Amino acid sequence: MRTLAMKFGGASLGTASSLAQVLSIILHECKRWDQLLVVVSALEGVTDMLLEAAQLARLANRRGYRRIAATLRTRHLAMVEQLPFGATASNALKADIDQLLYEMLDHCQRVADGQDDELTPSMSDAIVSAGERLSARIIAALLRQNDICGIAVDGTDLIITDDVHGNANPVLSSTTRQVDDILLPMLERGIVPVVTGFIGATEGGATTTLGRGGTDYTASVLSVMADAAELWIWTDVDGIMSADPRSVDQARVVPRLEYREAAELAYFGARILHAKMIAPLAEHAVPLRIKNVFKPQQTGTLVTNESGDDYSAVKAVTSIQALALTRPSSGSMAGITKMVGNTLFDTLGMRSEVMIASQSANSSFLCLVIPTSIGIDGVDRLQRAIKAKMAEYPEKMPWTIETLTLVTAIGQALNQSPRLLGAILNSLDDLPIHGLATGPSDCSISVAVSQADSRTALSRIHALTIKTGADTG
Repeated sequence: MRTLAMKFGGASLGTASSLAQVLSIILHECKRWDQLLVVVSALEGVTDMLLEAAQLARLANRRGYRRIAATLRTRHLAMVEQLPFGATASNALKADIDQLLYEMLDHCQRVADGQDDELTPSMSDAIVSAGERLSARIIAALLRQNDICGIAVDGTDLIITDDVHGNANPVLSSTTRQVDDILLPMLERGIVPVVTGFIGATEGGATTTLGRGGTDYTASVLSVMADAAELWIWTDVDGIMSADPRSVDQARVVPRLEYREAAELAYFGARILHAKMIAPLAEHAVPLRIKNVFKPQQTGTLVTNESGDDYSAVKAVTSIQALALTRPSSGSMAGITKMVGNTLFDTLGMRSEVMIASQSANSSFLCLVIPTSIGIDGVDRLQRAIKAKMAEYPEKMPWTIETLTLVTAIGQALNQSPRLLGAILNSLDDLPIHGLATGPSDCSISVAVSQADSRTALSRIHALTIKTGADTG
């Protein structure tokens, strides 16, 4: 039995017309594959609205979070009205929507009634999880309306995670048990499970989330456990781009990538993929395709264990925020590394990863990657927390902290081509470089530059994608 797993992101679920396009894709692929597994995000923009509601609840702004709940209700009900549902299905969906939003408001009320100034990650997860639950029920009902046996499945019933709320990791043994008991029997009976991405649950049943973009991670884990032949990620762009098109006008689709290259792209800021999703696919050799939901006939980008190239080339360039710490002395950096790691974990539920570390006779420099999964306010929160911790030990922590940008070039055998590495650095000739590093994967080089210089560095390195043969026309 050949199984296809497909993930639909929020950008492909924003309107009734886009949902109709999603439906046509699922109906088409149902005829071509023995089994179909669908994983969905919340509708476009909904997760950010729920995060805002959680923050308003923290401030006890009841009018604010109730207004957001009312807006979400209006939007989802309007979508149901615009889709071709019969009266029975429509009424059942409306009841589901009301129930889910009632539960979301109940969680907000608990936060507003609490005594803590900070919003706990566990309560935030409980509030934010409503988005995927809403979209999964609409899509499953849409399938049933078109004679496909679709059933909405909550990720909390399948993805068992650790208790790191906001950035949880699946516990594979427990998740495998749930998949074997719940998901695989559905597939064997010809049911199309519509699984909520992004969310899971601890062994004790507390709702968790897998970090921003975590629906990709859900799809990756379930694809492996369902022994899928391929995983397709549907989004609103034509594939993985050679740069963020919002920053580089000349960005173009990269037709093929090797798993290591895709993992580096995700790690260093390519928002189209979750950084953790590649490893399970690579380990089990599950091909990954990234396709445009509005142009399904296009091939998009294929990610496998072969890149299809036998030459060194710059295929893509990314940027991601980084925190840089500097002190006017050399010596051991173990203390600051441990402190930053503990603060990052306490603040955001993540472990720190030092990307660049260097010393001279009279100075020390550390540069840490800030994952995109921490959300829009994560960098500020982390910076404030580190500064507060350093202020407790001013004599031991004579460090200054600033936000930089890591610009990373990625390509096949990049680290084995000194001439190409030289061309990358030469393109940045007049820009101050605070630090640089080549990755152990042998396919990346990163430079730390000021935020003001990041767009210039991106554009100049991207120009090399054409000169070194990565132009896809």
